[in-house]
Amino acid sequence: MLPLIFLTALKLTDFRNYAHASLALDGRHVVLAGNNGSGKTNLLEAVSFLSPGRGMRRASYAQVVRKGAIAGFSVFSELEGMAGSVGIGTGTDGAEGTGRKVRINGTQAASGDELLDHARVIWLTPAMDGLFTGPAGDRRRFLDRMVLSIDPAHGRRVADFERAMRSRNRLLSERRMEPAWLSGLEEQMAGLGVAMVLARRELLSLLTGLIAENEAGSPFPAPDIAIAGFFADEAEAPAIDLEDRYRAMLEEERYRDAAAGRTLEGPHRSEMAVRHAQKDMDAALCSTGEQKALLLGLVLAHARLTRRISGHPPIMLFDEVAAHLDEGRRAALFDRIAEIGGQSFMTGTDRSLFEALGDDGQFFNVSDGTIRAD
Repeated sequence: MLPLIFLTALKLTDFRNYAHASLALDGRHVVLAGNNGSGKTNLLEAVSFLSPGRGMRRASYAQVVRKGAIAGFSVFSELEGMAGSVGIGTGTDGAEGTGRKVRINGTQAASGDELLDHARVIWLTPAMDGLFTGPAGDRRRFLDRMVLSIDPAHGRRVADFERAMRSRNRLLSERRMEPAWLSGLEEQMAGLGVAMVLARRELLSLLTGLIAENEAGSPFPAPDIAIAGFFADEAEAPAIDLEDRYRAMLEEERYRDAAAGRTLEGPHRSEMAVRHAQKDMDAALCSTGEQKALLLGLVLAHARLTRRISGHPPIMLFDEVAAHLDEGRRAALFDRIAEIGGQSFMTGTDRSLFEALGDDGQFFNVSDGTIRAD
């Protein structure tokens, strides 16, 4: 049976190493095989632009445009989505400082958030291998993307909080201590910041419950996930009380924040803490192989949760994941993908790693920017 959400066409213009590219898809899982540097990951990145934001590489749009192109880039997809059949186009016009535009069935979208009405996209890439050992900001972004898949308003919430915080930081750095201006910004930050905390907490509660349900017999180690830092120990406090406390905290710390050049307290300083449950060990202290397995298990659990909450399976992007798994875990990965039910896109240098997909896979060979059905 075909997945409930799937692409039937993908067309690129001046995207990365592709002047033009076109894939006709039939709803099966997509395997892109070829040598390193041939453009496989670029195709996954193009699919990731079916979600809000800058895609799975978080690259600037200038980096995405093909070298030598006279304008911007475009990605067009035909999708059997959450709201039915839809054509989605997105890209840039090449003008300096402009963001990407989104058109849905030919009509310009008010914002990229409208993409969440049609599909949820989840990815796992080699660049994420250092998630547990890298900067806390990377884990916060990972956490917020997980929240976004089950709470589409979260992205706007985070963006609005950061905008208000930047405005407050600017006023403080210029020593413009006008109470009316600062109080207005701090009011916004308090409401948005506490809403971010509660949304993250809800995501972790749901995800932890789902992981516990599926832990028995799983080939992937179960992660224990928690949020540390800002209001992390205030699970029972009413939201209005937390807002009042954060607002008062911001007012009290104006001069300290001005001296520091930034806002020192808030949800932008929270930390996502992950432990290997069976070993009771911080994920950062686990072996490289255990970290990869923990991360893969976490991404698959999030995909299951996305299906449960939204009622639709996500589109899943796995870049070079199969090569790092033994045969047993590779088979388990394909089984989990089948259980989730969404269309997946997978890359690898060795086609044989995906043979177990059989007729459930649609195979393409990618070589120096050309794509051929295999």
